[in-house]
Amino acid sequence: MIETVSKAPSGIAGLDEITGGGLPQGRPTLVAGGAGSGKTLLAMTFLLEGALRYDEPGVFICFEETEKELAANVASLGYDLNAMVAEKKFALDYVHVERNEIEETGEYDLEGLFVRIGLAIDEIGAKRVALDTIEALFTGFSNLGALRAELRRLFRWLKDRGVTAIITGERGEGTLTRHGLEEYVSDCVILLDHRVIDQIATRRLRVVKYRGSEHGTNEYPFLIDKSGISVLPVTSLELAHSASGERILSGVPGLDEMLGGEGFWRASSILMSGGAGSGKTTIAAQFVAEACRRGERALYFAFEESPGQIARNMRSVGIDLSPGLESGALRFVAARPTLTGLEMHLARMHREVEQFLPQVVVIDPIINFAAVGSVTEVRSMLLRLIDYLKSLGVTALFTAVEGGRAPDTEQAAVSSLMDAWVRLQMIEGSGERNRALYVIKARGIAHSNQVREFILTDHGVVLRDAYLGLGGVLTGAARVAQEARESEAEAERQLLIAGKTQEIERKRQEVAARIAALQAELADEESQAELFFARQRSATASAASTRQGLARRRGAAK
Repeated sequence: MIETVSKAPSGIAGLDEITGGGLPQGRPTLVAGGAGSGKTLLAMTFLLEGALRYDEPGVFICFEETEKELAANVASLGYDLNAMVAEKKFALDYVHVERNEIEETGEYDLEGLFVRIGLAIDEIGAKRVALDTIEALFTGFSNLGALRAELRRLFRWLKDRGVTAIITGERGEGTLTRHGLEEYVSDCVILLDHRVIDQIATRRLRVVKYRGSEHGTNEYPFLIDKSGISVLPVTSLELAHSASGERILSGVPGLDEMLGGEGFWRASSILMSGGAGSGKTTIAAQFVAEACRRGERALYFAFEESPGQIARNMRSVGIDLSPGLESGALRFVAARPTLTGLEMHLARMHREVEQFLPQVVVIDPIINFAAVGSVTEVRSMLLRLIDYLKSLGVTALFTAVEGGRAPDTEQAAVSSLMDAWVRLQMIEGSGERNRALYVIKARGIAHSNQVREFILTDHGVVLRDAYLGLGGVLTGAARVAQEARESEAEAERQLLIAGKTQEIERKRQEVAARIAALQAELADEESQAELFFARQRSATASAASTRQGLARRRGAAK
């Protein structure tokens, strides 16, 4: 059986995913970076999480900050360092190195440091060790050759002790560290970077090397906040998201009808684009309100308006977001796009989603990210966000502002990432502007191709039936005028029909009257004929009777 490198989980969100399970167990790892890049926090978190989660006590050897200063720093992240020291889960040792206080005599070595570390390891049974930053030794001693040899011996000694070690080092000019520590620590090297571009600060992490293990090689944004440090892995290269068979309603009945009456696919990405004032935020608010009515959790990232302003504006059109806010089902996260770089925005959104666990997410709007990144960078950031949300089964709605009548290149670049695209537009005519929408695409859904006018009422967004005139779709006053003209024409048609009906009825009555008169005349003639026929029959009978009487008389005479 082939042996593989054993891993020590770091307990840092995202870092274990990048490193394939953690740092190399029983081996030293170098964490290099400039001042303020997060080296000390990463090393401290590795030790604290190891002790708390994995029952691996840790020893932290610091050369720059005192025990009291470090305890105060990590207390802000929720760690009680003094309690962990008392429970023998953690040991902290400050090694003071000051050039003015050191007198070099005889052969130089670090045996004293070996002893201090060894005692601390044995006292608590430590499995993890951090040295922060050991390069401070270079400022205290002049014999750098001897110091380098001792450091090489120290790292070998740590390896022989079987402890998982982190050594932090300051970034050098053209080198990973100022004094070439990467020459000694060759198992795993992690580089931290805190760069400022166009006055926007971004933190990034890169695994430079990891001997004997696969690992992510890209630069990954990482976040330091009140919850500690978290790393954001780049999206997976494989498209392995599961496809939901469930549909969810948008909250706008007319729009759902255009999508076959069942709405969007769950876990899909939806783009709602349109010009300023076209109703994007209103539909987005109705979308999250509908999610809350279904008993789901909705997370709304607002990059233009404050939560209070959005809630107030939505009340004016009959969309009440207060039930969701009060119950905790709806949460707003508002920030200016220029507050941080794209990577930090992405990391913060990851953190918020992980903590809130929503079923629906709204990002309103995405186009503002162009202020802190190029179209390509924004697209890359959105791709990673979409992949992340899909992996969690979260349905995401993105709003985007358009500048013209047709989607621009930025919209086209973003739209290819989306499963559905609904475009809102303002139609001008008859001295007014009216709102309309249509579905450009909806993957896997038979959808309408109509352009539908919609209005903002006191009970939300309402779509009106498509109304076509000779010149195309009619909206607003043009629609009302056309409806009036058609109503007038219909009234005239009804009058003509009524007149014709009356004329036919009159003629029918005249014919009926004539028929009745003819029938009466016929009946009179029939009556007179019957009287004539009766008289004739009576005369015939009387003549026959007379002839018979004459015949009898003649017979008697004989």
